[in-house]
Amino acid sequence: MGSRFDLDEAALAALLADEPRYRVRQLRRGLLEGREPGDLTDLPKALRARLAEAPELQPGLHLVHEAASEDGETVKWLWELDGPGPERPSRAGGTRERVETVLMYYPERTTVCVSSQAGCAMGCTFCATGQLGFERHLSAGEIVEQVVRARSAAAASGRRLGNVVFMGMGEPLANLDRVWAAVHVLHDDLGISARHLTISTVGVVPGIQRLAAADLPVNLAVSLHAATDELRNELVPLGRRYPLSVLVEACARYVEATGRRLSLEWALIAGTNDTPRQADALAGIARTLRAHVNLIPLNPTPGFPTTGSSPAAVRAFCERLVQLGVNATVRRNRGTDIDAACGQLRASMAASPVRLGRR
Repeated sequence: MGSRFDLDEAALAALLADEPRYRVRQLRRGLLEGREPGDLTDLPKALRARLAEAPELQPGLHLVHEAASEDGETVKWLWELDGPGPERPSRAGGTRERVETVLMYYPERTTVCVSSQAGCAMGCTFCATGQLGFERHLSAGEIVEQVVRARSAAAASGRRLGNVVFMGMGEPLANLDRVWAAVHVLHDDLGISARHLTISTVGVVPGIQRLAAADLPVNLAVSLHAATDELRNELVPLGRRYPLSVLVEACARYVEATGRRLSLEWALIAGTNDTPRQADALAGIARTLRAHVNLIPLNPTPGFPTTGSSPAAVRAFCERLVQLGVNATVRRNRGTDIDAACGQLRASMAASPVRLGRR
């Protein structure tokens, strides 16, 4: 089924074939504002009632679980998708895939982290989503719907959603056609500028090359996690296909083409990639690319043996990078009490009954 946001102007016009043409614009604007068809008071009452029952206009995301952190600064939703996705049927037995969306409030901004796939095929050893395996791509509309839902929730809290990061479940550059279609809706229709849209990748080089030539200069964040091929091949299986030299070259071309500052994401794993040797190698890459390094204390994931670096090790790693001339910051863990890291909520809920709504 996908999402109501997969309907283009022609499809909406077909639904409104017996109505004036301007009704198409009214309907699309209302949907993008997060309103339900039955609540669009600028439409005639009879038309609202008809559209409210139209199968094509039903939500594509169905709430399974909602949780807010104790400080109220992080909200996470677990959604069940409406049906089969592009190029992939539903799972055996008719069960539906689930994805996560995270809304994060900061003093100076509000950001939503969206998923682009159900599951992930990249198989990174420390990632909860990677352990799920790949299920299916999300459609462009399903991606947009996550943003629209989050924007409505932020507005209800008196905040304005201004940033979207494609850092949720899945590898965005493995689903780039649909991700890019969603990017254009967010940019063209929701008014979110390219400098406030960030796509994360574990290092899909052909996708980075496409972004370098794309028509919108969005931000790029590369999940590096290791600065030597030997270690990266252990942590990130895709590294065997795209060695660091190839990845760095693609990133350099992206920076040159877009003028955007690159971010290198680094999840700190105790005794693995938090060593002085890795810091020195990372510093060399970061300086070459004039990149910002975003250090991420690894969130604990039940059932997975990987242990995040201690606070002292995180500080020492960051200080070494700074001493080596790198712009490095440590991302504060958010929503640990609600399994806010990618894939954690779905993994933790899989073995237990799920109540609908907020816990």
